[in-house]
Amino acid sequence: MARTPAGTPPHPKGAERFNEERATYTMKGSQPDLEAGVAAIREVLATLAPRPGVYRMLDARGDVLYVGKARALRNRVANYTQIERLPLRLQRMVAQTRAMTIVTTNSEAEALLLEAQLIKRFRPPYNVLLRDDKSFPFILLRTDHAFPRIMKHRGARRAKGNYYGPFASAGSVNTTINALQKLFLLRSCTDSFMARRDRPCLLYQIKRCSAPCVGRIDAAGYAELVDEARDFLGGRSSAVQKKIEAQMNQAAEALDFERAAMLRDRLRAATFIQGSQAVNAEGVGNADVFALAVKGGHMAIQAFFIRGGQNWGHRAFFPGHTEGLDEAEVLTAFLAQFYEEVPPPRLILVDRALPEAALLAEALAGAAGGKVEVSVPQRGDRRRLMEQARRNAAEALDRRAAETGTKARLNRELAEFLELPEPPGRIEIYDNSHVQGAHALGAMVVAGPEGFLKGQYRKWNIKAAQSNDDYAMMREVFARRFSRARDEDPDRDGGMWPDLVLIDGGKGQMSAARDTLEELGIEDVPLIAIAKGPHHGREGREVFHFPDGREKMLPENAPLLFHLQRLRDEVHRFAIGAHREKRSRAISASPLDEIPGIGPARKRALLLHFGTASKVRAAALEDLQRAPGVSAAVAQTVWDFYHPGG
Repeated sequence: MARTPAGTPPHPKGAERFNEERATYTMKGSQPDLEAGVAAIREVLATLAPRPGVYRMLDARGDVLYVGKARALRNRVANYTQIERLPLRLQRMVAQTRAMTIVTTNSEAEALLLEAQLIKRFRPPYNVLLRDDKSFPFILLRTDHAFPRIMKHRGARRAKGNYYGPFASAGSVNTTINALQKLFLLRSCTDSFMARRDRPCLLYQIKRCSAPCVGRIDAAGYAELVDEARDFLGGRSSAVQKKIEAQMNQAAEALDFERAAMLRDRLRAATFIQGSQAVNAEGVGNADVFALAVKGGHMAIQAFFIRGGQNWGHRAFFPGHTEGLDEAEVLTAFLAQFYEEVPPPRLILVDRALPEAALLAEALAGAAGGKVEVSVPQRGDRRRLMEQARRNAAEALDRRAAETGTKARLNRELAEFLELPEPPGRIEIYDNSHVQGAHALGAMVVAGPEGFLKGQYRKWNIKAAQSNDDYAMMREVFARRFSRARDEDPDRDGGMWPDLVLIDGGKGQMSAARDTLEELGIEDVPLIAIAKGPHHGREGREVFHFPDGREKMLPENAPLLFHLQRLRDEVHRFAIGAHREKRSRAISASPLDEIPGIGPARKRALLLHFGTASKVRAAALEDLQRAPGVSAAVAQTVWDFYHPGG
């Protein structure tokens, strides 16, 4: 959110410190830059109308410095030309500004949503950033089949069905789905797997599925289980439990002990799900709860996700770029970005009054499908829940501070051990993955002072080095990575050059990487290769290879060794996962994919009719035309592809 406070110093240390910093900033020669920035803003200002919209501040290279929204663009942008009224942070931004991009909207609420989208896309250095912005997992009860399937889901909600969540992690979803399978015996297999079954699978044997695939339960009985699952996940868990308990007692009275035992296990699964929800949210209904804690200049936001009076997850967030900003402003910016991907509930509880609460509620109403309330709880269950969120936020901030201190110490030890001039800020780790040279790819993961930066991971399909040659693959990856960095960011001020490069390998990989960088004219990027030692395969005896041929080792139980092993293991995990995905795509590829103009539906129709791609190729034109779902034109296209020239 854009702010231009006036009259009071933005820094808590007072006006004296603020004026001193401003004077220092001016003495460093920034005044010409400020004048150029103001001139660029005034040039745009002359074209603006007092309409709502979103503006972007751009630097000389066209990179986005800041995204802001406004009820009246002309009034808001004009504030940036009044330098003396701006805090130091915004003066720095104006000094870097050389152009602006303007988008008008129909309302300020629409501008708020667009602002959040652009911040997540460009991640500008002067905006509050939601650092942990990976998509949240949901439970999906998919209803586009006669026997609905229960499954974990991430991403866009395109599939037909009921979504429940969000959950804090994939692990919590998996645990809950396992318990729900025991409770409701719903299938989790894919439709194609179900269609191929002629006898129950293992899940039926361990009483986690009712085996609708082979008729062990009819459609009506399965539909009853689905309805119970909807009731339970929708907040009517007590009624479901009472129903199961009554059925269990009836079975016991009828001496049907096998059915009574099965119902008892289902009842235990329901108790497990509710017992695993550490937050007591009875009487709250559907709501998200947010509390903010501040300590030592850092902020943490604790979120609880309550659906149907049940806790479906809680997580702490640590927004970035918050220095000198008002706490309510940070929380408002955080919420706008958070709900850019996560569907909002009708009730959002916060621990402090937000000046733009009404605007935020208006902006989120469309995604929520109705009116949204953003409020501060005052009493009762909501108040107690908020107090719990506040405690969790403060504790999360303390844990973060302790972890950051440990990481800072490890970074200092790393710099000393690897003979670096200072602790590295950006570490890139590289590995290759292939099977006898097939489906080869290179992988890079990135670690910063506060952990892995998964949004900056990269992978490369190996193009030139197709033989079983690890060294050639490493040369190709380094040539592509660093030639692009050299061309796109020669001044190295884009923050994408590494302070340290770790290579998963030994002397050969080190030589390949070193020689490639030298050929590119890059000789000041620190390189280290990490390889297993004399007893190959035994962790704890890793050898670190330096570019000049030296080798060093660490004691087996050294914390720094564990830290480096974790970096190496992360790139290994990422490379293997990417390679497995690439190999799976290659295995599942069909020769029909090569036929231009034939989409997935037509390919599927041909394969269902003929059985294999080879039979499609051998089919006569008349046979192709008789295939269901295949028009005469499509049949002719397939025939012409396999019989060029008639």
